[in-house]
Amino acid sequence: MQNPSTQENTGLQSQPPPEEQNYGAAGQGLSVSVSRNGSAKRNYLIAAVLCYGNLINFMDWFIVPGILLDLQKYFELSDGATGLLQTVFILCYMLAAPIFGYLGDRYNRKIILGSGIFFWSSVTLGSSFINELYYWIFFLSRGLVGIGTASYSTIAPAVIADLFEEGKRTTMLSVFYIFIPVGSGLGYVLAAGMAEVTGDWHWAFRVTPCMGGLALVLLILLVPHRTQRRTAAHRALSISGTIRVAAEKPGAQRNVKTTWCQDVISLAKNWSFVWSSLGLTAMAFITGALGMWVPLFLYRAQVVQGIVSPCLQESCNSSNSIIFGGITIGTGILGVVAGAEAARRLRKINNKVDPLICATSMFISALCLYIALMVAQMSILSTFVFIAFGELFLSVNWAVVTDILLEPVPKVQIFIWHPREGLREDKTWVNCTPSVETKA
Repeated sequence: MQNPSTQENTGLQSQPPPEEQNYGAAGQGLSVSVSRNGSAKRNYLIAAVLCYGNLINFMDWFIVPGILLDLQKYFELSDGATGLLQTVFILCYMLAAPIFGYLGDRYNRKIILGSGIFFWSSVTLGSSFINELYYWIFFLSRGLVGIGTASYSTIAPAVIADLFEEGKRTTMLSVFYIFIPVGSGLGYVLAAGMAEVTGDWHWAFRVTPCMGGLALVLLILLVPHRTQRRTAAHRALSISGTIRVAAEKPGAQRNVKTTWCQDVISLAKNWSFVWSSLGLTAMAFITGALGMWVPLFLYRAQVVQGIVSPCLQESCNSSNSIIFGGITIGTGILGVVAGAEAARRLRKINNKVDPLICATSMFISALCLYIALMVAQMSILSTFVFIAFGELFLSVNWAVVTDILLEPVPKVQIFIWHPREGLREDKTWVNCTPSVETKA
């Protein structure tokens, strides 16, 4: 490792604390095995904190769909106006994500992560005090939450990717992604449960801010300001937007700064990335529609069949949200694990099997969801079953797509993910020397 005084300064602090300068490598004066064991334990602890933050992130995303019928009654919203709630959220998220991805490449990630958690938790808590006369403020608050969550979703996966070697990296990112469906499902359950217990939907927005406060404390205490990449191939990826190439003379380097526009142009020339992005966009469209409207769709199907009476009061039956939340949690966990394991086994037969797994699972999912829509007016139980299979095969994609998008490409590699709704462009990484540290 280079002397700290010669290291490139790419963040908000000119010098990292001494304990962070050697983070992720064998500490000087200690045995290699002791240093690696201590570093590994700390890396797992950091990953656990980031997974907890991701859980809260997606719980906040899906509080609104969990109590959608109550919100419609309270604010007297049409279906079009109700859909605008999620549209505002996604648009703000989509516009903010590339900006935070750029900032995360070049500035202190820990500060960005912490600021995002504090911001979206504060806005979520504030939205619980909005009354029916100021519905436009509620719409605005959802947009602000989208901006806050974008700061976390674009940076946290890259931090985890920095902490682990190639074999463990995919596993840890799969664990991180498991909290997408788990958090989404818990968002439905929390929202519907709090509305049912208290008789007031406002309380659904007052739990996750407390959880966010705990996540912020853990982030401050446990996550370092800087992390160092763990393998030679992994360290060949830069977060500082700088191409660093070893010169003929030992120790000599030359720097070529790249702009955000140059990164985007390079990615646009990568057809594997372009087609993967288009496929993920279609997948995001499906999951966004499911996440927003399925509980309300099921309720109306039950009204048509005469199973339940139309809701004429503010606090409506929330059982569909709770059931759908449970289905989302179970199928999400099973799908991510099954997808990762299927890819691991089938790669031994065909090393290009990942796109085939994604295409097959998406086709089966689309077929199941179509059948669910068709049988809704005849059998609610059959609808739930086919929705469950549709979500299961959708979830198969998460871990497999991670491997596709983490495969090295010439000079530029993008790390994209778009959990449940909306496409997110996260990290652009280009070549650098192994000794450069990057900020968390």
